Order: sequence, then C-alpha cells, then structure tokens
Amino acid sequence: MGKAVMLQWVIGVLALLGVSQVDAEDPYFYYTWTVTYGTRSILGVPQQVILINDQFPGPKLEVVTNNNIVLNLINKLDQPFLNGIKQRKNSWQDGALGTNCPIPPNSNYTYKFQAKDQIGSYTYFPSTLLHKAAGGFGALNIYHRSVIPIPYGYPDGDFTLLIGDWYKTSHKTLQQSLDSGKPLPFPDGVLINGQTQSTFSGEQGKTYMFRISNVGLSTSFNFRIQGHTMKLVEVEGSHVVQNLYDSLDVHVGQSLAVLVTLNQPPKDYYIVASTRFSRTVLTATAMLHYANSQTPVSGPLPAAPAFQFHWSMQQARTYRWNLTSNAARPNPQGSFHYGKITPTKTIVLANSASFINGKLRYTVNGVSYVNSDTPPKLADYFNIPGVFTMDSIQGLPSGGAATVATSVMPVSLHDFLEVVFQNNENTLQSWHLDGYDFWVVGFGSGQWNPHKRKTYNLVDALTRHTTQVYPNSWTAVLISMDNQGMWNLRSAAWGRQYLGQQFYLRVFDPVRSLTNEYDIPSNVLLCGKAVGFHP
Repeated sequence: MGKAVMLQWVIGVLALLGVSQVDAEDPYFYYTWTVTYGTRSILGVPQQVILINDQFPGPKLEVVTNNNIVLNLINKLDQPFLNGIKQRKNSWQDGALGTNCPIPPNSNYTYKFQAKDQIGSYTYFPSTLLHKAAGGFGALNIYHRSVIPIPYGYPDGDFTLLIGDWYKTSHKTLQQSLDSGKPLPFPDGVLINGQTQSTFSGEQGKTYMFRISNVGLSTSFNFRIQGHTMKLVEVEGSHVVQNLYDSLDVHVGQSLAVLVTLNQPPKDYYIVASTRFSRTVLTATAMLHYANSQTPVSGPLPAAPAFQFHWSMQQARTYRWNLTSNAARPNPQGSFHYGKITPTKTIVLANSASFINGKLRYTVNGVSYVNSDTPPKLADYFNIPGVFTMDSIQGLPSGGAATVATSVMPVSLHDFLEVVFQNNENTLQSWHLDGYDFWVVGFGSGQWNPHKRKTYNLVDALTRHTTQVYPNSWTAVLISMDNQGMWNLRSAAWGRQYLGQQFYLRVFDPVRSLTNEYDIPSNVLLCGKAVGFHP
C-alpha cells in the first residue's frame, strides 16, 4: 500500500453538481468530488491539508433514507484514499483496502450505492494511511422519510459540529513516525468544524439540533454548552430515551444528536469541547449567539466532569433505546427482541501493543493486520490462493507471540454473535464495525467472564457502529450477522488501526443469491493477483 500511487473514496458526499429524481420513493442524486491538496493555517502554522472541492472540512451531505447516490470521483492526490457508510448487501462499495482496489491518480471512478435503511448523524473521512490527519472529512446527515415519524418535534434549526484533535505535523511525517515504530504523539489542539473559532446563532425560545461527531485521530472529548442542558435524541442511527445532560463524552469515531432549547437570557454563551483522560487538557471553544444578544460571552468556561473513567462508563449506561420509536423503518425499534436470542458463537477480542521485528505494532488476539496487494474480498470472490487464510486469527486471545497476517475471521450469514472487547491496556479503546450496527449490552471493569452476562442490558440497549472500551475493562456487544460480505472490524483510533489493530469478518453463505449480496460491479477495479480476472 505504501508504494501505491492511487486513491479511492466510497461514499458520495461531496460537490453536488446535479440532481435527478428518478422515483418518488428512491430518488437518485449525482455528485462529483474533486479531492486535492491545499495549504491552510489551521493552528497558526501553514500546513498541507486535504480539500474536497476546495473545502476544509469537506461539504456537508444531507440525504433521505434510501436515496440512491451516484458518485463520480476525480482523484488529484498521490496516495490511496478510502471512505464508507454502512452498506446493505454491498461490501463491494465499502471502501476499505480489504474490499476495494484504489483508484489511480488523475483518473475517475463512478460508485453507485444506496443509503439503505438508515437515519442519523454520520461522517465521512479518509480511511487510508494517515490522510485523516490532513482533513478530507465531512458530515453526512441522513433524514427520515416523510412516512416515518420521529419521536420529537421538528427543531427550528440544525447545526453540525465536527470536533476532533489536530496536529501541526504533516500527515506524511506522522505516518513516517508510525512506520519507524513510534506511537502517535499527543495532538496540538482541538478543532470545531476545522476552526478554532465558530459561532452558532439562534433565537430565544426556539429549539435547535446539534449533531456532534468526534472526527479526531485518537482523543475523546467532553462537550458542553454554558448555561444550557442537552436532550439526547439520537446516537448513530438509534433513537434513544431522551435524557437531559449537562455534558457528554464523545469518543473517537462516535456521533450523536442533541436538542438544545435557547431558554436563557439573551446573550452569548460558550460552547466547549475539551479532551478527556489526558494529562494535558486541550480545549476548543465556539459561541452560541442569541439573535437579540447585545452581551458577549463572559465568565469562566463551563467545567468538565471532575471524574474520569467510572463517571464516563456510568454515563454510557444511561444511553437506552427508545423502544416505541421508529428508526428508518416503520416498525418500532423495540419490535426486535435481541435479548431473547441465544448467540450462536462468542468471540473475545483482546487488543494489545506489541513489538514485532523491533517495531511497535498493535494486535487483536495476538495478530497484527497487514494489507495485501490483493483485497481479500476479491481474492475470496475469484478463489485466488495465497492472500489470506480462514485460521489467521482466532476467536479467543491466544496468549502466544504476536504475529502479522492479513487476518480474516469466518462467520456464517445469520449467525448471532456475542463479541466481547477485552482491553487490558491503560488507554481507552474505540472499536468500529463496517456494514453493521450492534447492541452495546454491557460495560464492566477487569476481566470478562461468562458470569458477567448477568449484568447485560437485554431489553433496551441501543444499537450503534462504534463503541468505547475503558482501560482495563470490557465491553460486550451482540450482532445479528444479516449482511453478507467482507467487513472491516477496526480500532477507530487511527494510529492503532494503521499499525494493525483490525481484521475482517467474512460473513458468508455458500449459496450465491442477490437476496443476500449484490453482484460484483461490472466496473470493479482489479489489482494485485486479481488483475486479469473478469467479473
């Protein structure tokens, strides 16, 4: 991958050139993206960033459930570039190096996919190398169809806040540091929508939605608004019980939406995001401006929580599924009784930092992932040997010496998995699974064992695609494996992902059927050992 001079994006989220409504239910939208390098002074230092149609961050895409996206990508970079959203029956368009070949520079490629059965607040971002440290990210908001009700009144406005840590060091230098066996250093700052100062304006007495996402590389943050409470309504596509919060922890790769009523005296108020669980606290501020305000912000910044991991874990346990609400489909979320299903398999995944050949690598069950020149998805489809094996990673920690492999774990279509993320390190972990949501049924300290199942929430745990695992702790999730394909399970902390904390789940049924998975695209790009094969 390091020597490839290519690029790939996968989700249509940029530069709207034209719109064509083909069908009243499922319209088609046509996009063209041009991805380039540019120079910006983000923290007062000129540095190379990644622009999308000359914008940093990239343009916000707002679509409706089941919209069809046709994306023409123009690659003006000199390296691989990937991205994705949850794809139903279509890992061909997932945008990970295990599923897709990259697009050569000064070329274009057209993707076609659907925002199928999803609502909520999401982001897109580069998923190759350390491009995420240079930008290329943006917001993707998927709204409900008109026939599906939402469990709250329509807000008077909708704000998107992309918040994340930021480095003055270039993405290529950061990559070289990782390649030399060093971990990522502590970041230099925190940005809100790519800036150090932003303003969000509203009218007194009205209610606004704030969509908050952590687009950083490695750092959790706590979010709060001076003098205002926040009503949590949605987490990564799940409508939740609408509790009120003074502040919220948001971990790397996570997104949520809150409603804020401007019910205070008309003035300006601080919006604050500050790093969590770090010795040095970095803080970004923005301003909530009342339209009739004549008074600037004043007073101390609202304080972050005084307590650390235990407080954060307790807050996470208060996130509950709204059982009577719809999501993207007409049936209530609670109509699927996940807690009454007996898992077909239990998988325990332990992350660790190891030294392999004298260099730092991150592993899952003792295996550090390395990319192959041939994506495992293509190798699997064309029956190409020598790319991966089904026994390269085990479903339980091995305790043996760390190794490297293009690791793929097989599971059967329609399995119902119990997956336990065991974190024996002193740093918080964040895990993401492409192609799926999962029920986050339990958090706990220490070592997981079967007796911990007594603590699971088997009634109203929310579903999401990214979950945190606290230091020296475990997190348990349940996953209905109903989406055939090759799906990336990875650390959302980008330095750890880059150095191997990831693998692929091969969700498979021996009978090929369009009911389970779409055909390979006729314009699929081929690389590595797949060159010369025909779809």
